Amino acid sequence: MPRPLRFLTYNVHSCFGTDRKLDPARIAAVISECRPDIIALQEVDVGRARSGGVDQAHMIATHLNMEAHFHPALHLKDERYGDAVLTALPMRLVKAGVLPSSGEPRGALWVEIELADVTLQVIVTHLGLRGSERVRQATTLLGPGWLGGIAQADSRVILAGDLNAIARSAAYKLLAAHMKDVQLQSNAKPRPTFPSRLPLLRLDHVFVGKGIGVGGCKVHSSALARVASDHLPILVELEIEPPAKGGARRAEQLHGNDATAVLR
Repeated sequence: MPRPLRFLTYNVHSCFGTDRKLDPARIAAVISECRPDIIALQEVDVGRARSGGVDQAHMIATHLNMEAHFHPALHLKDERYGDAVLTALPMRLVKAGVLPSSGEPRGALWVEIELADVTLQVIVTHLGLRGSERVRQATTLLGPGWLGGIAQADSRVILAGDLNAIARSAAYKLLAAHMKDVQLQSNAKPRPTFPSRLPLLRLDHVFVGKGIGVGGCKVHSSALARVASDHLPILVELEIEPPAKGGARRAEQLHGNDATAVLR
């Protein structure tokens, strides 16, 4: 039977709320309302003066009794800013790298998460503000160094984050041609995620590959969520199907033990 899994993606806006208050604990409280198993975060500050010099990824993970992997898309001296994955499940880093950017630096983080009978590949990213830039970044993510290098038949794959892309955009269409948009797979009408007080745009997305069904999906819009960040989180209940017999062993043989290796 498929394994149910609660997955959340959330642009936390460096933990500054729409009331301009800096409060990582409030972000953690919003996440706690959703009770996710795995969390993809964007716009996370680590050691930045503007946010008190704290490690926000570690602080939020500590509040949730989870571990975190963080990747800085932007790294200036001791100040870092980027994406993170949080979970209490067994997790290891596969790859963290930059994406082609013409404006603010952008990157992606890829981790492997062990479930009872399947290995889950999770990639979190935050795409750029320019349309042509987002197309280059989406193309890179679909290439051999990222999604294109994963053994799709034996793997279960999630791509999530703030894509700065609505459904009519070229970058969104490029990704949607290869993976399933979870908001379109659920029975509910797709909902916008930005801005949090009065959402108008659907910029945040979760895409899944083969072997993952969608049991339910919602944009979490509690009173706390509407003030904690300028984006609302997406919570989805996923049904993870185990690979065919022997598939996990083949994927392990392909993957090797190098934490920076790419499935081929």
